[in-house]
Amino acid sequence: MAMPATMEREWTAEMVRAIPDDSNRYQVVDGELFVTPSPSWRHGDVVVELALIISKYLSESSVGHLKVSPQDVELDYRTLVEPDLFVVPLVDGKKPRVWEDVRQLLLVIEVLSPSTARLDRRVKRERYQRDGVPEYWIVDVDARLIERWRPNDERPEIASEMIEWQAVGATDPLRIQLPELFTRALD
Repeated sequence: MAMPATMEREWTAEMVRAIPDDSNRYQVVDGELFVTPSPSWRHGDVVVELALIISKYLSESSVGHLKVSPQDVELDYRTLVEPDLFVVPLVDGKKPRVWEDVRQLLLVIEVLSPSTARLDRRVKRERYQRDGVPEYWIVDVDARLIERWRPNDERPEIASEMIEWQAVGATDPLRIQLPELFTRALD
């Protein structure tokens, strides 16, 4: 389970980066440290399938760059997260070299694990909404659906058949048939 650290102190991105690698994932949101174990194989299979689909779309539309965890996203000095997948804009038509080149998220995707549900559905969602991330998807592998959140949403849009996303500057939207996605990734 994604557990907040028990010590009563404010964590920073710099402090998280100083933690020795022990195969856990450390993230800090608004100064609160969260520790989660490595994701499951099913989780990884869904991440890979989504990465293939989104990467193809982005290369055809030339509007963004996909990153796959582990990649640090520092929203401020008290928030360092590792989304499973995220899209950032290109810089002068090219892939950005480092987070500091863009500091903007176009799409963030988290694939739920039993250990990350609270962190992904509440803590990180609220943070992404507060930062104005245009699209935040929570992929529920067990239910085979995606919850789509936008900055002002009080409830998610639930997609079980298809989800569509249009990157700023793209002429056509990305359409993902969810039954096909989950069948390829999980069956």
